[in-house]
Amino acid sequence: MTDKRFIATPSRTKEILQKYHFTFKKSLGQNFLVDANILVNVMKKAGIDKKCGAIEIGPGIGALTEQLAIHADQVVAFEIDQRLLPILKDTLQDYENVHIIHEDILKADIQSVMGDHFHPGQPVHVVANLPYYITTPILMKLLQQHLPITSLTVMMQKEVADRMAAEPNSKSYGSLSIAVQYYTTAKVLANVPKTVFMPQPNVDSSILQLTMRETSPVMVNDETYFFQFVQACFAQRRKTLRNNLISFFKQRMPKEKVEEVLQQSGIDGGRRGESLHMEEFASLANTFWKKEQQIV
Repeated sequence: MTDKRFIATPSRTKEILQKYHFTFKKSLGQNFLVDANILVNVMKKAGIDKKCGAIEIGPGIGALTEQLAIHADQVVAFEIDQRLLPILKDTLQDYENVHIIHEDILKADIQSVMGDHFHPGQPVHVVANLPYYITTPILMKLLQQHLPITSLTVMMQKEVADRMAAEPNSKSYGSLSIAVQYYTTAKVLANVPKTVFMPQPNVDSSILQLTMRETSPVMVNDETYFFQFVQACFAQRRKTLRNNLISFFKQRMPKEKVEEVLQQSGIDGGRRGESLHMEEFASLANTFWKKEQQIV
């Protein structure tokens, strides 16, 4: 499927970089994809077609943006690096359905941008090759804002993708797994070797697909409290729930009270966080939340 016209080839990428005397900024985690076959495969797996809109984060020189423009109705791409704007204007000049927004995605009003560029009720997918250093904050912002997004198909560091999709009783399972899976169903679609990037990163990547849930899989009394509580349960992985929670509540609740609430919950305080399913975390967090309301 690779075509010499595509941006995502080593020769075309080098040609563009040389034309603009572009140098990579390590601080922005810039690694450009140079394999169009992988990108075409991402389009298929993400379900991108002319009925849907697409949001990209960090388009670089436009390799993924180009494929999105070919397959989607409208494409909005957020780029923080001003040096890339003239390059994108050049490489994507044939595509009238692409809108480049020069803004930090973490500061952007995404809801407003979606209203400006997509039709009401149109399925919108996020597809991106995310910078490694800021993957988690970007995804959590997108998830916690409850945006009208259908799915996110994103390339990221393999280790982080494994953590987001991890099941209980595995080494990768932790508070990040719970946070992501509270909002989505998570699935690693494929692993991507470092050799298909320029420059080559130090680690391999994975394509992770997050499909938004219509409703949360568990009922929690307070979302913020729930996520803080789960983080506390994993604060020191080798410690038991009891010890992590005694440490977490030390300013608010005596250890005898922590023990009492654990017994009320029916969950063994001698277990470790990695052994609990999301339902158990929700039940435990709700029990402690109610107890703290009584104390106040």
